Amino acid sequence: MRSLLAIGLALLAGGAQAALTDVTLDNGMRVIVQEDHRAPVMVSQVWYRAGALDEFNGTTGVAHVLEHMMFKGTQNVPPGEFSKRIAAAGGRENAFTSRDHTAYFQQMQKDRLELSMQLEADRMANLVISDELFAKEIQVVMEERRLRTDDQPQSVVYERLMATAYQTHPYRRPVIGWMDDLENMTAQDARDWYARWYAPNNATLVVAGDVKADEVVALAKKYFGALPARALPQRKPQDEPVQLGEKRIVVKVPAQLPYLLMAWHAPTLRDWEQDTAPYALQILAGVLSGNDSARLQKSLVKTRQIAVNASAGYDTVARGPGLFMIDATPAPGQSLAVLEKVIHEEVRRIQREGISAAELARVKAQVIAADVYQRDSLFYQAMQLGEYVTAGLPPEALARRVDKLRAVTADEVQAAAQQWLKDDRLSVAELDPQPLNEQARRATVPGVRHVN
Repeated sequence: MRSLLAIGLALLAGGAQAALTDVTLDNGMRVIVQEDHRAPVMVSQVWYRAGALDEFNGTTGVAHVLEHMMFKGTQNVPPGEFSKRIAAAGGRENAFTSRDHTAYFQQMQKDRLELSMQLEADRMANLVISDELFAKEIQVVMEERRLRTDDQPQSVVYERLMATAYQTHPYRRPVIGWMDDLENMTAQDARDWYARWYAPNNATLVVAGDVKADEVVALAKKYFGALPARALPQRKPQDEPVQLGEKRIVVKVPAQLPYLLMAWHAPTLRDWEQDTAPYALQILAGVLSGNDSARLQKSLVKTRQIAVNASAGYDTVARGPGLFMIDATPAPGQSLAVLEKVIHEEVRRIQREGISAAELARVKAQVIAADVYQRDSLFYQAMQLGEYVTAGLPPEALARRVDKLRAVTADEVQAAAQQWLKDDRLSVAELDPQPLNEQARRATVPGVRHVN
């Protein structure tokens, strides 16, 4: 091993002090172990730093397609056998693809960790992508796109807004891929993606649960350590140009209700010790939405009754740039124009007047409680670690996140709203609902099971 960094971190898991170990194997694979001895179970996740962000035009969706193919057999494990072996051992497994990464996980009794590692190491190196199985699975993925995007009006609006808000950055492309690319994708495209990114030096193993770090590291060295590192493609910055004015689109699809989606370009966490805006924006999202006392819910839904729902969202951690988003559905008889006007009024009120100390305290308690409750789950302990390290942040940034949120001031929240929620940074998508037509029912395609 090149390096072994044992970090004692208090992750607030059920009040216990949980030790975290961070190891880099000789082949470049990172191994992170979060010990949590409350129950005799564990979760094991393998994260590849390869997602939709790394795709090329013409093969969008290939990261997600490869995720499906990873369950279709290796030189040593027949198609479908991976899932059967995990189930026979009393475990459950699945995978997910995002803009930034692709991850595979198993949740099992702690004494079955070796089986999990054996199977994951095997498909990291020995995957077989046959033309026949690919031809079947690409149909599953296309049906998944129809069900979860094309047939969901709000999903269509989100997809089109992303393609509008981002001018050049790969985040403008959908994780599921454009349908034309899926229709023309080949098994060789999937093989090329696998050969390009599925290497130990582009992967992180995260294990959380009732395990001993030294035993996990020994197993990782046994099964993954023998796999050779490979040269990875050069990653170029792909910075998004500064937006030079408000963007606006109207999306016309069959739907029951109109819908409004607004997105402002905003930073994501880079220097976790010095950055303040990402933490302030996370608090700002809580000020605007999250419960009945939040500003959007209180003003738009309860008091003025011009919306049936309204929420704000912001992702602090990502490999690429971020968006601060607000979405809302107008109440019957209310227009999108009026709804948008009132949302702007609420944003500008914060920019002009700031927030009170009591409001800040309430939102901090809410955001921090949600953070701590997530860490009470083994799965989300591992998820958060994988997300942070894949985005290039150290585990310490996650361990100190609650402290950083506690330190946010009302002035910082106001300043973040003033700096980042400007009209020139804004993209707006309006759903103009078209008449609902009775659609012929499509035959269900077996295998649409992954939630991504």
